[in-house]
Amino acid sequence: MLRPGAIAALATATLAAAGALWANHPGTEPPLPRGTQADLVVVRKSARRLLVYSQGSVVRDYRVALGRNPVGPKERVGDYRTPEGWYVIDQHNPNSSFHLSLHVSYPSADDGTRALAAGYQPGGDIMIHGLPNGIGWLGRKRLATDWTDGCIAISDSEIEELYQLVPDGTPILIRP
Repeated sequence: MLRPGAIAALATATLAAAGALWANHPGTEPPLPRGTQADLVVVRKSARRLLVYSQGSVVRDYRVALGRNPVGPKERVGDYRTPEGWYVIDQHNPNSSFHLSLHVSYPSADDGTRALAAGYQPGGDIMIHGLPNGIGWLGRKRLATDWTDGCIAISDSEIEELYQLVPDGTPILIRP
């Protein structure tokens, strides 16, 4: 017969194992047809979703984590907000500190003008990226909270797929 302490330890270990399996379980999405390329990316901040479009249809839908202060558009450096508006994916970064990353063309000319008129620098280096290098094992646990400085985060396996799907020059609409 197990002692109460042993039962608690066994239950804790079982829950931890189940949580690790859930966090790192690959998505159930079927593979995309070879050669599929995105022509639009839409981020719905309030829903914590990133939608990838190809030829007018959604081909992928990812859950995301945002900046630590996600409500409202980015106004200045250090506000921890994710921008809102139309931008472009303008660069792939294979040497990112966050597994892989796609650079978003923030700030636009209007973003810069507004920030400078208010006496601030607009900030920059907004990316769609994976998890910090070395902690990719967190998997979906990264969805528990908004944690970036203003970027859009997805899992490492998701950024690997997105990195292949989205060519430089792809428009991105970030909505509230």
